[in-house]
Amino acid sequence: MDDKLFTFAGLISTDHSFITIFYTLLSAVITIGISMFAVRKLQAVPKGIQNFYEWIISGMLYVGKDTLGDKLARKYFPLAGSIGVFVFYCNVIGIVPGFESPTSSISFTLVLALIVFFYYHFEGIRANGVIKYFGHFAGPVKLLSPLLFPIEIISHLSRIISLSFRLFGNIKGDDMFLLVMLTLVPWIVPLLPFAILMFMAVLQAFVFMILTYVYLASAVLIEDDH
Repeated sequence: MDDKLFTFAGLISTDHSFITIFYTLLSAVITIGISMFAVRKLQAVPKGIQNFYEWIISGMLYVGKDTLGDKLARKYFPLAGSIGVFVFYCNVIGIVPGFESPTSSISFTLVLALIVFFYYHFEGIRANGVIKYFGHFAGPVKLLSPLLFPIEIISHLSRIISLSFRLFGNIKGDDMFLLVMLTLVPWIVPLLPFAILMFMAVLQAFVFMILTYVYLASAVLIEDDH
């Protein structure tokens, strides 16, 4: 299918890499713009969009505290929270006819997954040291180390695939669902499909955010016996 028929960016170029970059930058501008608008006039008793953002941030921190504890949840919130909000806007922009979700591109989701992958390993090494961090890959039983170490390496590498393909697959499927609905009912699309797509946009952003916290916890909080 020709991207010109379905995206405004396709009017500029039909190259899909350009379209993905275009909507990635647009989503980034929207994310920053709305976030700055929410905090432009901070009030002791929040209302409007500031109240909504504080509610979202409180929810993210609550989830992070269950995984990492209060101190570390706040420390890593700039990464996990920013990814959660950014991925949400990247997801939801595709619901608007004529726009495309950057997260429906495997290249985009793969980059996000690699950022999380390298960052949590970096934090794990910084918190525990190289020897202790990679030593826990071998497990608590030295006799089983030759078996467990390569399995653990494969497990960590599979997280890249899990993070990137889960987000890509779900959002790509949502885009196809919306395309079918617009084809069947081109002028008046029922509200229910949009509600479902909005729910999925929120859910996938939440899943990516919570997995970022979980992977950071597994890297930073290493028990002495493992």
